[in-house]
Amino acid sequence: HPALLINALHSLKNSATASVQTLHRDFPPEHTSYLKEPTVSLRDLGLSDIRLSQLDELVSRLLPTSGPEEPPTVASPWRTSHVSGDSFFHNKLGVFGSPVFHRQYHSPLKEMCSELQFLPVWVQSRGFKTLRKPRRMESGYDGPVAESEPYTPAFMKGLLQREKGPEAQSLDQLLTQKNLPDNQQEAFKTGFTEGFMRSQAYTQRTQDSLRRTRVILLVLLLLGIYGLSRTPFLSVRFRTTSGLDSAVDPVQMKNVTFDHVKGVEEAKNELQEVVEFLKNPQKFTVLGGKLPKGILLVGPPGTGKTLLARAVAGEADVPFYYASGSEFDEMFVGVGASRIRNLFKEAKANAPCVIFIDELDSVGGKRIESPMHPYSRQTINQLLAEMDGFKPNEGVIVVGATNFAEALDNALVRPGRFDMQVTVPRPDVKGRTEILNWYLSKIKVDTAVEAEIIARGTVGFSGAELENLVNQAALKAAVDEKEMVTMKDLEFAKDKILMGPERRSVEIDKKNKTITAYHESGHAIVAYFTKDAMPINKATIMPRGPTLGHVSMLPENDRWSETRAQLLAQMDVSMGGRVAEELIFGDDNITTGASSDFDGATKIAKMMVTRFGMSDKLGVMTYGDVTKQSPETQAAIEREVRVLLKDSYERAKNLLKTYSKEHKTLADALLQYETLDAKEIKLVLEGKPLDHTITQ
Repeated sequence: HPALLINALHSLKNSATASVQTLHRDFPPEHTSYLKEPTVSLRDLGLSDIRLSQLDELVSRLLPTSGPEEPPTVASPWRTSHVSGDSFFHNKLGVFGSPVFHRQYHSPLKEMCSELQFLPVWVQSRGFKTLRKPRRMESGYDGPVAESEPYTPAFMKGLLQREKGPEAQSLDQLLTQKNLPDNQQEAFKTGFTEGFMRSQAYTQRTQDSLRRTRVILLVLLLLGIYGLSRTPFLSVRFRTTSGLDSAVDPVQMKNVTFDHVKGVEEAKNELQEVVEFLKNPQKFTVLGGKLPKGILLVGPPGTGKTLLARAVAGEADVPFYYASGSEFDEMFVGVGASRIRNLFKEAKANAPCVIFIDELDSVGGKRIESPMHPYSRQTINQLLAEMDGFKPNEGVIVVGATNFAEALDNALVRPGRFDMQVTVPRPDVKGRTEILNWYLSKIKVDTAVEAEIIARGTVGFSGAELENLVNQAALKAAVDEKEMVTMKDLEFAKDKILMGPERRSVEIDKKNKTITAYHESGHAIVAYFTKDAMPINKATIMPRGPTLGHVSMLPENDRWSETRAQLLAQMDVSMGGRVAEELIFGDDNITTGASSDFDGATKIAKMMVTRFGMSDKLGVMTYGDVTKQSPETQAAIEREVRVLLKDSYERAKNLLKTYSKEHKTLADALLQYETLDAKEIKLVLEGKPLDHTITQ
């Protein structure tokens, strides 16, 4: 049976491998001269009982040969190989190998097996053991495969085969087990004692080191937990996991009332009604009215919107919740909406109350469809639902403040959410006077200070800018080591805010200084002797900001509209500077200092022609974009503007020629004193002497 033959060959291989190791050690030395490998005979391999005919038959069945009379009819599947040499050395060098075809007319294995009984066998001796995995024969044989012998490392064999005797409980028992002679027992005891003591010391050191390591790791762990608990990251995580902040506490603002709010009487009256509504709701609900849900404060920056909300908090004896629009903006999705829910939940629990949301445009902006921000509408949608949604929201008034009302969503500013929209404008001259008096009462100020004069010269200033003006004046007085703030300090602060700081370090030669003095005197003379011009406030040739000098005008009241005569007077005053240079120094010595004057005059002339309908030839018609008009219309507009400017120039020239003496006197006074106010200019033009104590 083929399986039996294969098993027999495997047994032969295993027996030969075991015998070779013994023969390799016991090989006689006299054969070393011609033998490189140990030899083994047929008897040593256990094959002496097998007859030669049986072996030949066995090999023939394993490797059948084909005689010369039966040539192969198909292509041979065997590949070209080399005949194995007699030893590993020969195979390595390739000396005796020669290419042959297997399955020749003679069988090399058959010849080798026939000579095993008479000739020594060259057996390769290896210094390592190879593990071979069983594999099936490539000829398609599906019979049982012989398993390779199990391999166990030597140390595992020793560990498994070690006899487990009784463990020694004392040193005497250990000596008894070792069977040591008497002369070696004392040395064994001494060595055993030294080793035991050393092991004890090593164990103690190891335990101490582990104990210290545990203490250090515990301390580091505690410090790490404490540090992480104080970091903003964990605080954000805690906030987002809960979805809500801690309980929102109402703001107490007892030290701010409506008496502190100046210059915005209309807005203050509107909010006073809300406070009265909160204090006594029955007064209004008796007629069927409802509590307003929202009030929107709209106005430029610095006009007092937040101050009004503080005044509401101080006046109303109800809880007041403050929130900024940016507080609802978070990097995590849904946090803003949850904070609005939390805010209104607290407010409803304490109704009636007031919620003030500052910078409302940051949370209530127009909703857009953007794939980059798909969750940007959640916060405003929650705000819309809380203010006027399906659930009733009685007793909670929302006060919003913004300086960018155009950006608010239309659903937010409709009636039912923000019922009232209160405009907080820039203060007029009366409001500016009240604001200045309020802030001046907080500093040490001279009794001669007139807040109304400063208010007239600060057109367009907001409440915050007026507060800054008073503060700058107080700092200037402190630098000059004055005991109180004077009018000079307030004028200095106003000029600094309007035109920039003084540049006293600039060295200007006498010629340019003279030209500047006559230039500014020309403005002042035209303004003084023109009927509809603004009153003069101050003239100076001190460099400040980008200018070398200036003449400031002071309107008596805020101008809500201007007449044609007033516009022409402004153009004449602007032309006075260039006209003065031309009359005093000649056409060849005019300077570039009048460029800003011409800009202002040209702008006024264009507005008169294109927007105000003050041109006889073009009539009462406005021209929004001149560039879109026909060429003929553009040419007509340019001609009218040029005529207005030319007439203004001629009027200023005639006036300065008429008052040339006063012009020269005022220029000399400016060269001497650098700065002259309205009273001093009047004294100079009237020919009266000036006080020599004028501050330089």
